[in-house]
Amino acid sequence: MDIKEFLNEFNKRCGYDFSDYSTNSISRRLTKICEEMGLSFEQILNMVVADKKLVQTIVEDITVNTTELFRDPAVWVAYAKVLPRQIPKQTMSTIWHIGCSKGLEVYSDLVLINELGLKDRCRVIGTDINPTVLDNAAKGVYPYRFNQCYVENFNTVMKSLDLNVPFDKYFAIDEAADTITVLPHLREQARFLRQDLVKDRAPFAYRVDIVFLRNVMIYFNEQLQLRVLSNVLEKMHDGALFIMGKQEDIPQPMKAILLRQGLFYKKIKSSWP
Repeated sequence: MDIKEFLNEFNKRCGYDFSDYSTNSISRRLTKICEEMGLSFEQILNMVVADKKLVQTIVEDITVNTTELFRDPAVWVAYAKVLPRQIPKQTMSTIWHIGCSKGLEVYSDLVLINELGLKDRCRVIGTDINPTVLDNAAKGVYPYRFNQCYVENFNTVMKSLDLNVPFDKYFAIDEAADTITVLPHLREQARFLRQDLVKDRAPFAYRVDIVFLRNVMIYFNEQLQLRVLSNVLEKMHDGALFIMGKQEDIPQPMKAILLRQGLFYKKIKSSWP
């Protein structure tokens, strides 16, 4: 059984469609899964219907749930400087983090929103395909020992913005338990919803003013990139801000709609195609 056949059968049995993911990325990850489990594609398919935990393990491995507090601090500093201008004064704005994984990007955003006095004008929604990582995001508890860079990133961003904000205003560190925990007053501001980008439109009714889609598109082929972006654009106001990963770029057919402005993009056209 080849990878294409496996993906088709996995979709039929489990409802996850990875057929339009980048061939190189999906091949590498599926080969790694088989090697680590010591199983063939056929053996995995025979197990997944009865083993939901195995399904979630495979989905998590394929979708690469990398997340970090204030990842790439320079991006967050630039974002904080344009954020107030993106938030209309008279209405509630929606900020959408797509492929939010365990939620640290959402919490990074909420820290800035609070510090810039925008809390009462913003709702922040994180979406992801994997319900397990969404549960983790909602709990807001992360390992400390291997993630001490979170504190460094936080301090770098606050210092760059001339904000005198201690880390413990929003997060509690317990070295004995090896945890960093998002404090309740920040955690309760986040909303996490499940969405399969391949199949689902946004799981909320709001139009959005800011979209984060960082380090997600690199795993898709161009056909899926265009389909996903088309659905995302439908939810964006004209003038909405669009933020991708540093190594990512807008597909050529959409560069007339999403105009590059510094590190970010802006939607300049109301419809696609």
